[in-house]
Formats: sequence, C-alpha cells, structure tokens
Amino acid sequence: MVATPEPLRAQLAALLDWRDAHTDVEGAIDGLPRDLRGKVPAGLPYSPWQLVEHLRLAQHDILDFCRNPEYEEMTWPDDYWPKEAAPPSEAAWNECLSALRRDLGELRALANDPAINLFDRIPHGTGQTYLRELLLVADHNAYHVGQLVAVRRLLGAWGS
Repeated sequence: MVATPEPLRAQLAALLDWRDAHTDVEGAIDGLPRDLRGKVPAGLPYSPWQLVEHLRLAQHDILDFCRNPEYEEMTWPDDYWPKEAAPPSEAAWNECLSALRRDLGELRALANDPAINLFDRIPHGTGQTYLRELLLVADHNAYHVGQLVAVRRLLGAWGS
C-alpha cells in the first residue's frame, strides 16, 4: 500500500475545522442563548441541543471505531440522537461541548499520525479505511453544522 502523503494529512486535519466555505462547529454554537438550546423550531424535528449532542455522539462513535479493536456498533437511530429537546443541565451542555472538541482534536491527531497509513483498512472493520472515516466525520459535521445554523436562524439567533 502507498504511504500517506504528508500534504494529504495536513489537508484532512484542516478539513475537520473547515471554515473556508461555511462556519465550523465553534462558529455555529458561539453565542447561542441558553434559553434556546432546547427549542425546536416549527416544522423541524430537532433543537440545537439535539444537533450538537448528535454531532458529539456520531463523531465519538467514528473515533472509537478507528481506535478500538473491541468496538461495538451502536444502534441507529436510538444511540445517536438524544430524546429530550433540551440539555438536562448546564453541566451536560458544557460536557457535550468539551467532549466534542476533545474528540475533534483526537481525530486531527489521527489524521496527522505518521504511524497510521490513512489508506489502510481498519483491522476490525469491514473494509473501511482511516481516510474514509475522517472524510465521513468532516462531511457529517458540515451537514449538521449547516442544520444548526438553519435552526438558529429560525429561532432568531443567527447574525443580523
């Protein structure tokens, strides 16, 4: 297998924090009023909390899959979406954000780790490569960050 080119590693790590075409996770949550975290706009099925917690859960699942030979698949959709519209507490909100940031940093570290050939298949997977999983996280995060911005717009909490 071909070794992972360093420019690809750098581009993947940057892609996880992409701000060139749209806002990133940090921009999407910055300034969100506490009282709107659990609000579901008319016509939509989720609140800002549900989107942010879903991002955390899915991102952590992919990171776990990449690193854990004992990985156990979660159940879709029950294990990926919080049932309650609002965070159970301020501490839960803050813990969610801390974990989201920490796991994103771990994914960037994985992308930059020269000991991992990103073209290699994940040993305990069914054909997935590290490259595929990193691209999946970037794509998934971008999709839901866009939804979070739309939800904030509908709640009157996005820009002017």
